[in-house]
Amino acid sequence: MNKSELIEAIAQQAGLTKTDAGKAVDAFTAVVKDALKSGDSIALVGFGTFKVAERAARQGLNPRTKEAIKIPAARVPKFTAGKTLKDAVAASKPAKAAKKK
Repeated sequence: MNKSELIEAIAQQAGLTKTDAGKAVDAFTAVVKDALKSGDSIALVGFGTFKVAERAARQGLNPRTKEAIKIPAARVPKFTAGKTLKDAVAASKPAKAAKKK
């Protein structure tokens, strides 16, 4: 599902226009981004938690030259699914995988 499909689904589910649903999606992503930039976390009970994690500096390997490279420490966004979301996904039927020719 891409952003426009998400907006359409939210509009149908909530009885909103696509314009209003689009504004709501944009507002939600802006609020999450701003909160994470300031170091806060957002917990939606039953759905999950958005938070910032610290990734330590580490050694990597350039696949082309096989040369060792230093990967700097970084702050990265993380999402942890809540119990209700995990249970809903576990109870659903898996989608059929497309066959490769």
